[in-house]
Amino acid sequence: MTQSPTQQPQARAEFKIPATHPMVMVLGSGDSLLRVIEKAFPAADIHVRGNEIVATGESAEVALIQRLFDQMMLVLRTGQPMTEDAVERSIAMLRANGNGNGGSHGAAVAETPAEVLTQNILSNRGRTIRPKTLNQKRYVDAIDKNTVVFGIGPAGTGKTYLAMAKAVQALQSKQVDRIILTRPAVEAGERLGFLPGTLFDKIDPYLRPLYDALHDMMDPETIPRLMAAGTIEVAPLAYMRGRTLNSAFVVLDEAQNTSTEQMKMFLTRLGFDSKIVITGDVTQVDLPNGTKSGLRQVQEILGDLPDIHFSRLTSEDVVRHKLVGRIVDAYEQYESRTGAQHGQGGRTGK
Repeated sequence: MTQSPTQQPQARAEFKIPATHPMVMVLGSGDSLLRVIEKAFPAADIHVRGNEIVATGESAEVALIQRLFDQMMLVLRTGQPMTEDAVERSIAMLRANGNGNGGSHGAAVAETPAEVLTQNILSNRGRTIRPKTLNQKRYVDAIDKNTVVFGIGPAGTGKTYLAMAKAVQALQSKQVDRIILTRPAVEAGERLGFLPGTLFDKIDPYLRPLYDALHDMMDPETIPRLMAAGTIEVAPLAYMRGRTLNSAFVVLDEAQNTSTEQMKMFLTRLGFDSKIVITGDVTQVDLPNGTKSGLRQVQEILGDLPDIHFSRLTSEDVVRHKLVGRIVDAYEQYESRTGAQHGQGGRTGK
């Protein structure tokens, strides 16, 4: 009797896989996808007979398994394969939605895994860039709907990469005439003149991650031509001063390393028919002690303005090695325990 309040009724569900979809696409090579599902639902029994899958167990878990296979089939019908990572993320989304945590700020219906995993942003050389998590999809949607979007989150959440993909998409569809990618070279401070080489050589290490991402998204041989024509510009933040950026998609990366004055300067460069995406991680500030991060302060200043959106990504949105998300969580837990000891300086101890 003591277990009855938490014990759920047993249920059974059957799924027939159409002959047009080989079982290896559904179960994975060597049943790799099936093992991911079984690990995620240890209290349920999942059996495969021919092209039929049968799940038995607690009704809530069986219902989730049924929804999972339905979503997997929707993805497979688009021609996109399912991966172990995609299955794990689909399960996480379905669990969040089922617990009432997947709503989009009061929206009645949350996005489904299939909607998230099949939203294509850009294709290049047989590789497609698309969001992989619910927050990433909402971030990408916010870029479509707003003029200024802030993407705030830890390393590996795709905030800069997705913003650049949207920039390339906007250029290719002629929504804008040029792309401007910028980031502060804060580590060099005012010491650029003491570094060897030309000005390009001096600032190149700080901009290299943006070049690398561009080469993932466009044919490498076209990039020098577009840069020579001014269609694509990659430059340090200081180069934005005094300009008005019209018909441009502008991405400011590493924005946590801007001062309040630099952030205001950058935001006021906005011209007609332009879009700005600002990305950063407020836990990774490299500014000198006593200098306030413009990214931290701007949330208080602009949080209520229309056409400006703040997208927040978390360790659950990390799309690098699984261990990266756990590392981010571990650091956040450590800092929550010890933060009171570190004071209020500009740096965060990273």
